[in-house]
Amino acid sequence: MPDPAFLTVPQLGRLLRLRRLSAAELVAGCLDRLERLGPAYEAVVAMLQSAALAEARDRDEELARGKDRGPLHGIPYGVKDLVAVAGTAPARHLGRYRRPAPPGDATVVHRLRRAGSVLCAKLAMADPGPPSADGPSRGRITGRTPWDPSRWSGGSSSGSAAAVAAGLLPFTLGSETWGSIQYPATFCGVTGLRPSFGRVSRHGAMMLSATMDKLGPLARTAEDCGLVLAATAGADPADPTALARQFAAPRRQGGRRYRLGILRGTLDGTQPEVARNFTASVGSLAEVADIVDDLELPDYPYDEMAELVLDAEAAAGDGRLAPVSAWAAPENRRLGARVDTREYLRVLRLRRPAAAALDRLLAQVDALLAPSLPTVAWPAEASAGEVFPQYPGGTSIAGAANLCGAPALFLPNGFGEGGLPTGLQLTGRANSEAVLLELGMQFQSRTDFHRRRPPGL
Repeated sequence: MPDPAFLTVPQLGRLLRLRRLSAAELVAGCLDRLERLGPAYEAVVAMLQSAALAEARDRDEELARGKDRGPLHGIPYGVKDLVAVAGTAPARHLGRYRRPAPPGDATVVHRLRRAGSVLCAKLAMADPGPPSADGPSRGRITGRTPWDPSRWSGGSSSGSAAAVAAGLLPFTLGSETWGSIQYPATFCGVTGLRPSFGRVSRHGAMMLSATMDKLGPLARTAEDCGLVLAATAGADPADPTALARQFAAPRRQGGRRYRLGILRGTLDGTQPEVARNFTASVGSLAEVADIVDDLELPDYPYDEMAELVLDAEAAAGDGRLAPVSAWAAPENRRLGARVDTREYLRVLRLRRPAAAALDRLLAQVDALLAPSLPTVAWPAEASAGEVFPQYPGGTSIAGAANLCGAPALFLPNGFGEGGLPTGLQLTGRANSEAVLLELGMQFQSRTDFHRRRPPGL
């Protein structure tokens, strides 16, 4: 039997249904790896052994009776520490952004339990910070990539990505406000999905930005991410921002021709290996898609707007508008920012036309392609600006997409400096996750980067 630690969700599901592997055995193996290997990557905050083993035995008994909850039945997983789990403490690494945890389980935990998944651990996260040069906070647990534990795993869903990359868990849940799935998925060489804003209920997840936070999966493949999204998406009375529309995981489809776009300046300021791998990825997708390059991002200050919204809403604490005095207080400053109420309201007025302009661009293609990041992971105690000042990156859609709630899929697409992973980013219109996942499955059927293991694992 192949090593279960690096199998996909469908592969594990087949073993469970053929009785070649029990859910109890699978969960016990994950708990063992989490305990033995998790500390090396600073990935684990809390183990949930007793509850996980009891749930796994229940899932085995259900299969024996002929009750099958679906593709996630008996599959172990973990959640980022900011997701509420009954009986556990709130997030440890949010510092001054920590909020009181709501009682009980988050909606995503409840839905994954209903789908048959078995929660094994809460996973570490880096402190919130900018999605660029500052990197991890010195001297704090921030996570290390299994590809080279001297390098950062990316943040803030650091433990969620490292756990998948090291074969500790088949899938995990992370969150993104701006970069927090993108960075760890890339640095750890796993697949990550940032859903559209509102696709997944955030009830029970500590909020950083009321209008930008999203919860999404990290896993081995695009197919796995689709199965997790199908189990977690949908309306939730406890979260008025959650969209009512359901999501069905796509199947690999043949015969369709896609249309993919590349922004002008995408490869500017990227490491040579990153550019090389991106060009090769475009060549692979050209088998199923027409490529349109030299597209232009609309002329709005997306990054500046996103940063101001994030600053204001993080300082507000509960997602509501806070007085200027609260934003200006030293304990509520983020990166020394001072946010004025008038500035925030001006950005809110500009946000709608900026989002409409972005949607018009995205409507021209099925997805925009870009390197996930301009460099490989940098040393855990350093910052990108210190290590890679010559590679600031080219035109980026990340700020615009997060501000406007557009989804993105992050795929491993090769290796660069030091044998570290690089990534491919696909960004689409709001609620276009099915198309992005189809493209991801097409790409991963033509490449094997998602099957590679870190050294020694």
